[in-house]
Amino acid sequence: MSAPLLQPAFVDPVLDAQRGFRAALKALAEPGLIQHLPCAPRLDGLAPATYALCLALLDTDTPLWLAPSFDTPLIRANLAFHCGCPLASKREDAVFALLGEQDLLDLSGFDHGNDRYPDQSCTLLVQLTDLEGGRGLLWRGPGIKAQRQVHLPVPQGFWHERQRREAFPRGLDVVFAAGHHLIGLPRSSRIAQEHA
Repeated sequence: MSAPLLQPAFVDPVLDAQRGFRAALKALAEPGLIQHLPCAPRLDGLAPATYALCLALLDTDTPLWLAPSFDTPLIRANLAFHCGCPLASKREDAVFALLGEQDLLDLSGFDHGNDRYPDQSCTLLVQLTDLEGGRGLLWRGPGIKAQRQVHLPVPQGFWHERQRREAFPRGLDVVFAAGHHLIGLPRSSRIAQEHA
Protein backbone atom coordinates (compact mmCIF):
# COMPACT_ATOMS: atom_id res chain seq x y z
CA MET A 1 0.00 0.00 0.00
CA SER A 2 1.45 3.32 -1.07
CA ALA A 3 1.29 6.24 1.37
CA PRO A 4 0.07 8.78 -1.27
CA LEU A 5 -3.02 6.61 -1.76
CA LEU A 6 -4.17 7.22 1.80
CA GLN A 7 -6.38 10.24 2.34
CA PRO A 8 -7.89 11.67 5.53
CA ALA A 9 -11.12 10.23 6.87
CA PHE A 10 -13.24 11.62 9.71
CA VAL A 11 -11.74 14.57 11.61
CA ASP A 12 -13.21 13.21 14.85
CA PRO A 13 -13.48 9.44 14.20
CA VAL A 14 -15.74 8.58 17.14
CA LEU A 15 -18.23 11.45 16.93
CA ASP A 16 -18.29 11.58 13.13
CA ALA A 17 -18.83 7.81 12.88
CA GLN A 18 -21.70 8.12 15.36
CA ARG A 19 -23.22 10.91 13.27
CA GLY A 20 -22.90 8.82 10.11
CA PHE A 21 -24.41 5.77 11.79
CA ARG A 22 -27.34 7.80 13.17
CA ALA A 23 -27.96 9.33 9.73
CA ALA A 24 -28.06 5.85 8.16
CA LEU A 25 -30.44 4.59 10.87
CA LYS A 26 -32.68 7.62 10.49
CA ALA A 27 -32.69 7.23 6.70
CA LEU A 28 -33.93 3.63 7.03
CA ALA A 29 -36.35 4.47 9.87
CA GLU A 30 -37.93 7.29 7.86
CA PRO A 31 -37.80 6.01 4.26
CA GLY A 32 -37.72 8.59 1.52
CA LEU A 33 -36.73 11.53 3.73
CA ILE A 34 -33.41 13.11 2.82
CA GLN A 35 -30.84 13.04 5.64
CA HIS A 36 -27.90 15.46 5.67
CA LEU A 37 -24.28 14.63 6.57
CA PRO A 38 -22.55 18.03 6.73
CA CYS A 39 -19.15 16.86 8.04
CA ALA A 40 -18.62 14.00 5.61
CA PRO A 41 -15.04 13.66 4.28
CA ARG A 42 -14.09 13.48 0.61
CA LEU A 43 -12.39 10.65 -1.26
CA ASP A 44 -11.90 10.66 -5.03
CA GLY A 45 -14.52 8.41 -6.61
CA LEU A 46 -16.88 8.51 -3.62
CA ALA A 47 -19.42 11.18 -2.71
CA PRO A 48 -18.89 12.53 0.82
CA ALA A 49 -22.06 10.79 2.06
CA THR A 50 -20.99 7.49 0.49
CA TYR A 51 -17.56 7.67 2.10
CA ALA A 52 -19.10 8.63 5.46
CA LEU A 53 -21.43 5.60 5.26
CA CYS A 54 -18.45 3.34 4.60
CA LEU A 55 -16.49 4.81 7.50
CA ALA A 56 -19.46 4.51 9.87
CA LEU A 57 -20.78 1.07 8.89
CA LEU A 58 -17.82 -1.01 7.75
CA ASP A 59 -15.36 -2.88 9.96
CA THR A 60 -13.48 -6.18 10.11
CA ASP A 61 -16.75 -8.16 10.40
CA THR A 62 -18.49 -6.64 7.37
CA PRO A 63 -17.23 -7.90 4.01
CA LEU A 64 -17.81 -5.36 1.24
CA TRP A 65 -18.39 -6.08 -2.44
CA LEU A 66 -17.26 -3.27 -4.75
CA ALA A 67 -18.92 -2.71 -8.12
CA PRO A 68 -16.24 -2.42 -10.84
CA SER A 69 -16.57 1.38 -11.02
CA PHE A 70 -15.57 1.62 -7.33
CA ASP A 71 -12.91 -1.09 -7.39
CA THR A 72 -9.93 1.27 -7.61
CA PRO A 73 -6.59 1.17 -5.77
CA LEU A 74 -7.45 4.45 -4.00
CA ILE A 75 -10.83 3.27 -2.70
CA ARG A 76 -9.50 -0.18 -1.79
CA ALA A 77 -6.53 1.26 0.13
CA ASN A 78 -8.57 3.81 2.09
CA LEU A 79 -11.35 1.38 3.02
CA ALA A 80 -8.78 -1.21 4.08
CA PHE A 81 -6.86 1.32 6.18
CA HIS A 82 -9.72 3.30 7.74
CA CYS A 83 -12.38 0.56 8.02
CA GLY A 84 -10.43 -2.69 8.00
CA CYS A 85 -13.25 -4.32 6.05
CA PRO A 86 -12.46 -7.40 3.98
CA LEU A 87 -13.33 -7.11 0.30
CA ALA A 88 -15.62 -9.86 -0.98
CA SER A 89 -14.84 -11.25 -4.41
CA LYS A 90 -18.34 -12.72 -4.74
CA ARG A 91 -21.62 -10.90 -4.19
CA GLU A 92 -23.07 -13.66 -2.01
CA ASP A 93 -20.26 -13.20 0.55
CA ALA A 94 -20.94 -9.48 1.06
CA VAL A 95 -22.62 -7.93 4.09
CA PHE A 96 -22.49 -4.57 2.29
CA ALA A 97 -22.17 -3.74 -1.41
CA LEU A 98 -21.11 -0.44 -2.97
CA LEU A 99 -22.94 0.19 -6.23
CA GLY A 100 -23.56 2.94 -8.74
CA GLU A 101 -26.69 3.71 -10.74
CA GLN A 102 -25.53 1.49 -13.61
CA ASP A 103 -25.35 -1.53 -11.26
CA LEU A 104 -28.99 -1.39 -10.14
CA LEU A 105 -30.39 -3.48 -12.99
CA ASP A 106 -28.89 -6.73 -11.67
CA LEU A 107 -29.27 -7.52 -7.98
CA SER A 108 -28.62 -11.23 -8.39
CA GLY A 109 -26.21 -12.96 -6.06
CA PHE A 110 -26.65 -10.65 -3.06
CA ASP A 111 -27.77 -12.38 0.14
CA HIS A 112 -31.45 -11.60 0.73
CA GLY A 113 -31.41 -13.24 4.18
CA ASN A 114 -33.78 -16.07 5.05
CA ASP A 115 -37.13 -16.40 6.79
CA ARG A 116 -35.49 -17.10 10.13
CA TYR A 117 -32.75 -14.43 9.87
CA PRO A 118 -33.91 -11.79 7.37
CA ASP A 119 -31.64 -9.23 9.05
CA GLN A 120 -28.60 -11.09 7.75
CA SER A 121 -29.18 -9.84 4.21
CA CYS A 122 -26.78 -7.63 2.30
CA THR A 123 -27.23 -3.86 2.55
CA LEU A 124 -26.68 -1.92 -0.66
CA LEU A 125 -24.91 1.45 -0.54
CA VAL A 126 -25.80 3.12 -3.83
CA GLN A 127 -24.07 6.27 -5.03
CA LEU A 128 -26.11 8.55 -7.29
CA THR A 129 -25.38 11.99 -8.74
CA ASP A 130 -28.56 13.39 -7.15
CA LEU A 131 -31.41 12.21 -4.91
CA GLU A 132 -34.12 14.11 -6.74
CA GLY A 133 -35.18 14.63 -10.34
CA GLY A 134 -36.52 11.16 -11.09
CA ARG A 135 -40.06 9.99 -11.73
CA GLY A 136 -42.31 10.48 -8.71
CA LEU A 137 -43.14 7.27 -6.88
CA LEU A 138 -45.26 6.76 -3.79
CA TRP A 139 -43.59 4.97 -0.90
CA ARG A 140 -45.59 3.26 1.84
CA GLY A 141 -44.70 1.19 4.86
CA PRO A 142 -43.18 1.42 8.33
CA GLY A 143 -41.79 4.88 9.11
CA ILE A 144 -44.15 6.59 6.66
CA LYS A 145 -47.37 8.04 8.08
CA ALA A 146 -49.55 7.40 5.01
CA GLN A 147 -47.42 7.70 1.90
CA ARG A 148 -44.44 9.72 0.75
CA GLN A 149 -43.65 10.94 -2.75
CA VAL A 150 -40.02 10.32 -3.68
CA HIS A 151 -38.24 11.30 -6.92
CA LEU A 152 -35.09 9.14 -6.95
CA PRO A 153 -33.35 9.29 -10.35
CA VAL A 154 -32.79 5.55 -10.77
CA PRO A 155 -33.52 3.37 -13.80
CA GLN A 156 -37.08 2.05 -13.98
CA GLY A 157 -35.56 -1.42 -14.28
CA PHE A 158 -34.32 -1.16 -10.68
CA TRP A 159 -37.88 -1.07 -9.34
CA HIS A 160 -38.78 -4.14 -11.40
CA GLU A 161 -35.63 -5.95 -10.26
CA ARG A 162 -36.32 -5.07 -6.62
CA GLN A 163 -39.94 -6.21 -6.83
CA ARG A 164 -38.97 -9.44 -8.59
CA ARG A 165 -36.50 -10.38 -5.85
CA GLU A 166 -38.45 -9.25 -2.77
CA ALA A 167 -40.08 -11.85 -0.52
CA PHE A 168 -40.62 -10.00 2.76
CA PRO A 169 -39.23 -10.41 5.41
CA ARG A 170 -36.32 -11.31 3.14
CA GLY A 171 -34.91 -8.60 0.90
CA LEU A 172 -32.28 -5.93 0.46
CA ASP A 173 -32.08 -2.69 2.42
CA VAL A 174 -30.74 0.18 0.29
CA VAL A 175 -29.17 3.49 1.27
CA PHE A 176 -28.83 5.95 -1.62
CA ALA A 177 -26.18 8.66 -1.31
CA ALA A 178 -25.41 11.79 -3.31
CA GLY A 179 -23.23 14.70 -2.26
CA HIS A 180 -23.75 15.12 1.50
CA HIS A 181 -27.21 13.49 1.53
CA LEU A 182 -28.81 10.07 2.09
CA ILE A 183 -32.18 8.41 1.47
CA GLY A 184 -33.03 5.01 2.90
CA LEU A 185 -35.15 2.32 1.25
CA PRO A 186 -35.70 -0.59 3.65
CA ARG A 187 -36.99 -3.91 2.40
CA SER A 188 -40.29 -3.23 4.22
CA SER A 189 -41.16 -0.23 2.01
CA ARG A 190 -43.66 -0.73 -0.79
CA ILE A 191 -43.38 1.35 -3.94
CA ALA A 192 -46.23 2.38 -6.25
CA GLN A 193 -46.42 4.63 -9.28
CA GLU A 194 -47.83 8.07 -8.73
CA HIS A 195 -51.26 8.41 -10.30
CA ALA A 196 -52.12 11.79 -11.80
